[in-house]
Amino acid sequence: MEIDYAKDIFVFLLAGGKGERLNPLTRDRSKPAVPFGGKFRIIDFTLSNCVNSGFRKVAVVTQYKSSSLQRHLALAWSFLSSRFNEYIIDLPPQQRVGERWYLGTADAVFQNLYFIDQEKPKYVVVLSGDHVYKMDYRKMIQYHIDNKADITAAAVIVDRSEASAFGVIEVEKDYRIVSFKEKPKEPPHLPDNESKSLASMGVYVFNAETINRLLIHDAELSTSSHDFGKDILPYAVNNKLNVYAYRFIDFEGKEEYWQDVGTIDSFYTSNIDLLSNHPKFDLFDRKWPIYTHSRQFPPSKITYAEVGGEKIESRVLNSIIGEGAVISGAEIINSIIFYNVRIKAGSKVSNSIIFGDSSLGYNVKLNRCIVDKEVEIPDNAQIGFNIERDKKYFYLSPKGIAVIPKRYKFTKSFMEELNEERI
Repeated sequence: MEIDYAKDIFVFLLAGGKGERLNPLTRDRSKPAVPFGGKFRIIDFTLSNCVNSGFRKVAVVTQYKSSSLQRHLALAWSFLSSRFNEYIIDLPPQQRVGERWYLGTADAVFQNLYFIDQEKPKYVVVLSGDHVYKMDYRKMIQYHIDNKADITAAAVIVDRSEASAFGVIEVEKDYRIVSFKEKPKEPPHLPDNESKSLASMGVYVFNAETINRLLIHDAELSTSSHDFGKDILPYAVNNKLNVYAYRFIDFEGKEEYWQDVGTIDSFYTSNIDLLSNHPKFDLFDRKWPIYTHSRQFPPSKITYAEVGGEKIESRVLNSIIGEGAVISGAEIINSIIFYNVRIKAGSKVSNSIIFGDSSLGYNVKLNRCIVDKEVEIPDNAQIGFNIERDKKYFYLSPKGIAVIPKRYKFTKSFMEELNEERI
């Protein structure tokens, strides 16, 4: 069966979640809009998967704190040609079916079913906008067609001990789904391995008629939470629809990389992994480019500084430096520096992530920190060396990562405490 991916596929990309576990990075923005990897936003990875897979009709469903994401979509993702009915558009709640916001992931698509009526695709792909991975969705579409499925859900294998954090899929040996449970206390295991479970990636392929029928039915249920994982998939399985799991594996049968960066610790670990010699996710793979908004900054500059007649050299090891960054007589080790960051002489940044438009004064010391945008860190500040002091002023993750929120203003008491410690 021939598929024209540009015409026969319509994508709903769900990007309206609050992302509360990523707070304070989501204090002023939605989770998909959080910066990642020195240049990108988290949503760029899923959108790049769509474009690289040949999908040309994508509706990004937004809701909470969406202004930053909407601006990013306008600046970075307006390159598809409207002359050929190609688009990536933003879909905030429009009260098309009642005076309410989106009540859940399924309700968000239900309120926009007119797109399916208008575009008449053969298949509807539902994606989450807050994961980091590379996936050719065309392979999943073909798998869906080969199995004559009504619904196909992409999945990865995880340790059963960790599976309660995910939607867990129970399958037969042919990967037909027999149950779908959202974050179960007792996760079902694989048919051939009791220590492993199959976790949903939040990537679904529906026959167009199937999703239309299921969402209309779900909207009529007062007891439903109107969520794909909690309601739509379990209902479909229980009512004997052909629902299959698609294993996200490479041509050698190995698990592909997929990361939910939903907590500060997982976000930090996923970013720092980019700095390894063999990262799990390769940003530099030109066969599968990651698209984003390219700012008009000059190249980064790493130079020496002269302080009191002394020449201080810069030192950068194992780091990513964004465009327009200027490092003057500072030391950067195992860190990610975004665009237009200024770091002055005597400062040392190690094992840290600094978002765009931030600056560090003289002799600043950072270790295991995430600095959000537009933060000005004063001279001689130190963060990441005294947990008891840090947790009084900043958010500390369970693994001790200090997060300095966007436009944070350093208090007089913080600097006084630092000075007392030196004395």
